[in-house]
Amino acid sequence: MRSIFGYCLALLLLISGLLLAPVKLSAAEVLQVREADLLLIGDQNRTYSVRLACADIIQGQEQNSIAFLRKQLPRRQKVNLMPMGSKDGLLLARVRPLGSSQDLSGLLVENELAKLNQSCIKATKPLEKA
Repeated sequence: MRSIFGYCLALLLLISGLLLAPVKLSAAEVLQVREADLLLIGDQNRTYSVRLACADIIQGQEQNSIAFLRKQLPRRQKVNLMPMGSKDGLLLARVRPLGSSQDLSGLLVENELAKLNQSCIKATKPLEKA
């Protein structure tokens, strides 16, 4: 009787340990900076294009924006995506590198490479500075 109880208790602990153990989630990774506001993102075995929401690149600053994003986002940099909708079949999202307190749109604006998108300001609260 005692061994059956011990066996059931051990089995119960094993099952609850498996169910309650944290599952390792893989974050989205930057695979490529394609344009001044367009990233190729990978998430496990899917890839998709993500356009940065809330930032309109200033005309003439496209190459500087690409260089800035490539510096901020080395290949395989893990990022958090905060979806804001879609446009022309592309996901619009605020993108924040893991470990950073500010999203890329805010950094582009701060570095005078982009302006805040007016429709985004109306739809969300203004970007907060770190």
